[in-house]
Amino acid sequence: MIKQIVFIIALLITLGVFTYTFFRVLAYFKLTHQDYPVRNLGRRFKEMMRVAVGQTKIFRRPVIGLLHALVFWGFLVILIGSIEMVVDGILGTERIFRALGVVYDVIIGAGDVFALIIAIAVAVFLVRRLFLHVRRFAGIEMDHKKHVDANIALSLILILMISLLGLNTFYVQHALAAGHEIHGVFPVSQLLAPLFASMPADQLYLYHEINWWVHILVIFFFANYLPYSKHFHVYLSVPNVFLSRLDPLGKLYTMENVKKEVQMMMDPNAAFEEPSGEEEEVGRFGVKDVEDVSWKTYFDSLACTQCGRCTSVCPANITGKKLSPRKIIMDVRERMKEKGPGMLKEGSDYSDGKALLRDHITEEELWACTLCNACAQECPININHPSLIVEMRRYLVMEESSGPGDLNAIFTNIENNGAPWQYSQEDRLQWAEELYINE
Repeated sequence: MIKQIVFIIALLITLGVFTYTFFRVLAYFKLTHQDYPVRNLGRRFKEMMRVAVGQTKIFRRPVIGLLHALVFWGFLVILIGSIEMVVDGILGTERIFRALGVVYDVIIGAGDVFALIIAIAVAVFLVRRLFLHVRRFAGIEMDHKKHVDANIALSLILILMISLLGLNTFYVQHALAAGHEIHGVFPVSQLLAPLFASMPADQLYLYHEINWWVHILVIFFFANYLPYSKHFHVYLSVPNVFLSRLDPLGKLYTMENVKKEVQMMMDPNAAFEEPSGEEEEVGRFGVKDVEDVSWKTYFDSLACTQCGRCTSVCPANITGKKLSPRKIIMDVRERMKEKGPGMLKEGSDYSDGKALLRDHITEEELWACTLCNACAQECPININHPSLIVEMRRYLVMEESSGPGDLNAIFTNIENNGAPWQYSQEDRLQWAEELYINE
């Protein structure tokens, strides 16, 4: 009974903190633009199963990709066991899902094996981060805090797997010592259990309970730590793939307000139409600050795994330019964290004298992008970095006329001559005057 009460109190605290975080993040979404429609649910589901569940992009780096995929798939299986622990904690039962029979044996057996696999994989990840100094883990955006954050998250996962193997091992050995029936199959833990055969039954039960509490409390802590860490993608990567762009990479969307104006200019009948009583307010062209981005772009920034695969294939970054696609996406999250609280308190007109553009992302970074879409192609959760870069470029060109000199010259020529060249339309065929064509 005491165990139930303590567990329920811990669960309520966990749910309370998680609910607070959920509504806090949701409030930030309301500050963004809601101009990202979600259609074609069937195609989206297929893409989610292929990229997120199937981990297809991860396998482009076969060895480390396989380890990462095994961790992901293992968590899906172990999640069922975690749900069982929550139900047991509330009801005061033990392994309540055992009524599933053979299905339960398969799930518990797979979870036991995956616990060992995940523990080994996470140990490999920690060694890579601490000692191998992988290049894509570094960068101006990856400060010391980000590395510590990654190490904490990996360490927590390692503790989860060790405690899971511990509670399974002591459960098996206690059942053998006490003559109880073993519910479930434990391929790994049954090999470890004989190591503790000399312990008395009450001590085995104590160690089982210690591992049970360590495992569930770390789960509760981890669940509320994730939204504040780089591992927020544990929650958001799968839905982010579901919500990702379905259009071919490289397709640029037209700006609806500009498209409407152009259509009106080209419509002869528009000149004779009576103006409506209400004039539509003209919004900002492109993206200057975090309130100008779409909700999906902000979702991308939260879901970003910060793995660096995008930056590692970026030709601009490889050739020494300042651009890092990972930093572009991470800066959206950092800027919302910086400005969001003020906007929630004082409204959308709040200004702290800074902006996403220039204070976080420089013009040099934006214009270094070649729009090759290598970053979007490589991203394991289908983030489309160039779409944000294009929107910020649009702001620079259409609001400030501050594009590169050569580009501004092209725009001026188009405006004056109807073509990107500096020659007027009357002089455009002068190059052919001295050509002689034999009939």
